[in-house]
Amino acid sequence: MDLFQKQLGAVIDVEMLGDKYYTGVLVDAEHDILVIYNGDRYMYIPTFHVLNVSSSCHLGSTDFSALPEKPINNDKQISYRKILLNAKGIFTEIYVSGHQPIHGYVTHVMTNYFEFYSPVYGTMFIPLNHLKWLTPYSDYHTPYLLDKKFFPVNPSDLPLSRTFEEQIKKLEGRIVVFDLGRSPTRIGLLKAIDNSIIHMITAEGKSYYTNIQHIKSIHAPST
Repeated sequence: MDLFQKQLGAVIDVEMLGDKYYTGVLVDAEHDILVIYNGDRYMYIPTFHVLNVSSSCHLGSTDFSALPEKPINNDKQISYRKILLNAKGIFTEIYVSGHQPIHGYVTHVMTNYFEFYSPVYGTMFIPLNHLKWLTPYSDYHTPYLLDKKFFPVNPSDLPLSRTFEEQIKKLEGRIVVFDLGRSPTRIGLLKAIDNSIIHMITAEGKSYYTNIQHIKSIHAPST
């Protein structure tokens, strides 16, 4: 993206949808992703959720003359999908919804979603257009400082479908959690999916019908 390429090396403020702001030096940019270093870690931000980018007066005392090595090896031309593919196997923090980041590993990248393994939530399926940002940790960092021998990555044995819609269809009849269960209406039995509408039954037996386009993440405790 030529406009952002001209700003490489500049300290910028990135305003996200939802009144969230991040500040850092712009180290890479393409049409679908920005990469900034915030003085501590690299943040990979899909441009889909970027509202504004502006020059920053923050971090003025931070020395960016010698940036640390990027945790994700890039090709000369990056893209959102390439970043996700290259992040596989790296302990990563991602942000999808609410105020709670998720920690774990990208395990597969499909047509319009990716599979993410979390030591807390297990296997999760996340639509590509709902990832707000991704921050990889260094190679030696493991979740919660666990010894690697006590932390095998155990993705679900549920076969992966090409699209998010097809994958969610496989969870019919199971207890599922949408969007980290931020409300009681996001936890229940996935009864059926029809024309992108999900029928869920909550613990008290009440039915809710949700457009699949608004589902930011899903995991099934039994998988």
